[in-house]
Amino acid sequence: MKAFTYERPGSAAEAAAAAVRTPGAKFIAGGTNLLDLMKLQIETPTHLVDVNNIGLDRIEPTDQGGLRIGALVRNTDLAADPRIRRDYGVLSRAIVSGASGQLRNKATTAGNLLQRTRCPYFYDTDMPCNKRAPGSGCAAIGGLNANHAILGASEACIATHPSDMAVAMRALDANVETVAPSGASRSIPIADLHRLPGKTPHVETMLEPGELIAAVTLPKPRGGVQLYRKVRERASYAFATVSVALIAKIEEGRVTVDRLAFGGLAHKPWRVEQAERAVAGSDAAADSIADIVLAGARPAEQNAYKLPLVRRTLSATLEHAREGASR
Repeated sequence: MKAFTYERPGSAAEAAAAAVRTPGAKFIAGGTNLLDLMKLQIETPTHLVDVNNIGLDRIEPTDQGGLRIGALVRNTDLAADPRIRRDYGVLSRAIVSGASGQLRNKATTAGNLLQRTRCPYFYDTDMPCNKRAPGSGCAAIGGLNANHAILGASEACIATHPSDMAVAMRALDANVETVAPSGASRSIPIADLHRLPGKTPHVETMLEPGELIAAVTLPKPRGGVQLYRKVRERASYAFATVSVALIAKIEEGRVTVDRLAFGGLAHKPWRVEQAERAVAGSDAAADSIADIVLAGARPAEQNAYKLPLVRRTLSATLEHAREGASR
């Protein structure tokens, strides 16, 4: 690990100003991803700005009937909050499906959204990776790519985004509140936070230098059946091969898709609004939805299996919703 300096500011504005004041600075909260990357010298910050003391650790109601989740709310606390479990079940289920209990106790809301890809070539500093070393190439293209992207990828990068929580928040139409080094704040729709790789896969979000996530806001509850289904290579402690976040309405015994997002398929949580509001009364309907979601898919050499896996996972999730409707 490279040497670095450290400070612990007392407010979000001070933290943002500190991060932009020192070239190469990084924010640190739970550190569950950053510290691993520092040990491997993938991340080599010259300065760490510890944001654990700036008071962003509460879940509060909003005037619009939703919830405001502080950036430092730990994953365990967020998943267990009675309001989240009651009104935003897809979010609670997604969080619990990720990592281990010990990691969820430390990981924060903002850190979960900003965690970096688990592509093995990103973690191997002896291999080319445009995300880690821009312009060096992408070893996953033509390499081991069974768990890589089939949607939204580019010739520069076929990595996937690892967060389960982000997929659920995409289905919920969350917004991300930030604080700039100037002290100004803005709200970014979760749909716009993460970028597709294009020619610059190392630029992963829309955040400006020094811009700090302060909170995530959820709109008022949508109700309905909320499910998160995750397919992975082992039963726990693994990232999604394919995941589905579903919010469905029960209308006269029928299941109608209200919100639908996918993980494990792209560089960001994947949602295709045209596939929503479809009546999911049969496997044929699931196939029609999958046709829309998978339009433009470009699998790599080893991950074409994700195409039928998306269909099967979606079908199983809709069947689960139908079972709930029939009770």
